[in-house]
Amino acid sequence: MEHNFSKQLAQRFRELFLNGKWIANTNYQELLSDITWQQATQKVQSLNTIAILTFHINYYVEGVLQVLHGGELTIRDQFSFDAPELLSEADWNALKNSLFNNAEAFAKHIESMSEAELESTFVKETYGSYRRNIEGLIEHSYYHFGQLSLLKKLVIEKKI
Repeated sequence: MEHNFSKQLAQRFRELFLNGKWIANTNYQELLSDITWQQATQKVQSLNTIAILTFHINYYVEGVLQVLHGGELTIRDQFSFDAPELLSEADWNALKNSLFNNAEAFAKHIESMSEAELESTFVKETYGSYRRNIEGLIEHSYYHFGQLSLLKKLVIEKKI
């Protein structure tokens, strides 16, 4: 029973990134699947591109995953939009695959955590618990998921 909440939290994470349909009726993997690298890098007015937002989310998933694996917290907000230029479909696919692989590794780690680990301090007291940071990352990712959905409509479907 102790890992029940961690399994639920991991499932929420997977639903958002890999295979869910519950809240948004889609997920990152499905949303990004039919976007070409040209579309991903297409600028719409002053908005971030799909590629930049994908990089941004992966930056945080990867950075927190590093901490979950016992590493240092090296990510900084000021660098979270510093996406490398995508020059090909292969670059775009590599970025997407990095996000999806990091998301699965992240979810696997979450589901293995005990309640005590989830409630323990994440890096330092001012950051709160692991649970708070994981839930914050999920909420942050939903926020940008909404932006990505709108950008996709602007870039591909021309519906807005």
